[in-house]
Amino acid sequence: MNTTVATRSPVSATSGVLLMTGIVLATLTEAIASTVLSLGRGDIIGDTYATPDEFAWLDVGYIALKLIGFMTAPWLLSRFYPRHVITGSTLLMGLACCMAAITAQLDLLVALRVIQGFAAGILLVGGQALIFRAYTRSWQPILQALFAMGSVVAPGTVAPALQGWLIDSQSWTWIFFSVVPLALAASGLLLIADHPVPASARQRSFDWLGFALIATTLFCFTYVLSQGSRWDWFEEPHILLLTMLGGGALLAFIGQQLLVKGQGLFDFTVFKSSDFTFAFIVSFVAGAALFGSAFLIPAFALSVLAFTPTEAGLLLLPSSGFFIGSLFIAAFLFKVRHVPPVATVPFGILMIMGAMWMLSGSTSESGTASMMTAILLRGLGLGFLFLSITLIAFSDLNSRNLACGIGLFNTGRQLGGLMGVAGLQTLIEHHVVINSAVLGANVTPGGNALIERLTTTGAMLAGKGMDPVSAGRAATSLLGKVVTGQATVIAFDTAFFAVAMLFVVAAPLLVILKIGLSRYAKAPAMRAVAEVENG
Repeated sequence: MNTTVATRSPVSATSGVLLMTGIVLATLTEAIASTVLSLGRGDIIGDTYATPDEFAWLDVGYIALKLIGFMTAPWLLSRFYPRHVITGSTLLMGLACCMAAITAQLDLLVALRVIQGFAAGILLVGGQALIFRAYTRSWQPILQALFAMGSVVAPGTVAPALQGWLIDSQSWTWIFFSVVPLALAASGLLLIADHPVPASARQRSFDWLGFALIATTLFCFTYVLSQGSRWDWFEEPHILLLTMLGGGALLAFIGQQLLVKGQGLFDFTVFKSSDFTFAFIVSFVAGAALFGSAFLIPAFALSVLAFTPTEAGLLLLPSSGFFIGSLFIAAFLFKVRHVPPVATVPFGILMIMGAMWMLSGSTSESGTASMMTAILLRGLGLGFLFLSITLIAFSDLNSRNLACGIGLFNTGRQLGGLMGVAGLQTLIEHHVVINSAVLGANVTPGGNALIERLTTTGAMLAGKGMDPVSAGRAATSLLGKVVTGQATVIAFDTAFFAVAMLFVVAAPLLVILKIGLSRYAKAPAMRAVAEVENG
């Protein structure tokens, strides 16, 4: 055990390449594990014989422990060598995925998902913190772009394509198997590479009370946001109870952290930085856009366009190139042209808004070609947005509170994503019902158009061998499916438009917030100048 904090020290070019490659491969293990249920849900339910409520714990367990891992990682990084923390969490991820691939027992799968989530939270925070500590600030735009390829681009684009192909050609177990070689390769590279020289630091005991409070908070909020839509939110008593319990635990955690005065689980001095405070709030909106759109596009392809898992996964894959391209364009502007990171935020927001507005015109006749322009534009926008807010968030933090800032920032992005997906699920479900009622009301019994449609469909079915009575019933059933299908299309279009409107509302508020925080940060200096002038 080492009571150490890593400090920045130069590393050789070869070791630098090995270190960055190891960290990126480690983040890829999280990218695959975190998205395994998005396309493999039906197959896993069939093999485990799980009910939807039982299956939900695979999601809740992973996400809740990932958030708890974000909050616990700063203490681990201050207690042990950062490289050892990242290597250990990566090996733990690989082991848990290997075991998940060879079992169909639901209880064991839930336990393994909990382990995967905790390991994922630690390796993401540890990997990003190590990059900041090992390299000078001038290299951060390029290195953070590389890190984003594994932590942001891969979960939203590459992983779904890989998983869709594996499900169609093999089985869902191969998704977990694919993590194992990545984890071994990442761990080997991390062990070989040089790492920042640790410097001694004052030992700080683990804050068990704070951990219990924040773990309760994150578990309750994860369950509510993941399952609230299924239970009609606060109409269900246990959702209301968990919301109140989570809110109470959060207030207690904040109060307890203030009372222990810097000796608790987290270092909230990060909020003294106006740039971090701004980026932390933006991370909620960015998370809602990233996770919300990543949920909507494959869901629309699967449920409306009847794509196979492979086709749905490949739908987002081309945007990864544009996502990566915009990351490195932004990195070039920041490093070579010395453009301030905040300058690309408006471009990212406008591109995502435009992409969602274009997708809001999709129909049941849409296909890959008609949606691709909007999907590529979304990739461009996300690249400009995420690298900017990452550099804004951590530019003013020091080695003492850097890991805390990274943990909080990732927590904000994940919670924003949960809120975005929960809101969009609820919106779609409610609008399917409303649209079905409206469309059904316009299907007038006895109307000429209705009679003609039913007669034509019934005659077609009768011509294929059905008796007239059965053909008439089947025609009515098919008409009902058409109405429901059209109602679903309109609901998805409304959801796409809602994501665009999120930025219409949020953008002006974020500008006002940025101006207010900048003035607040400058206030002490302005008072000092005034005192000198008056003195």
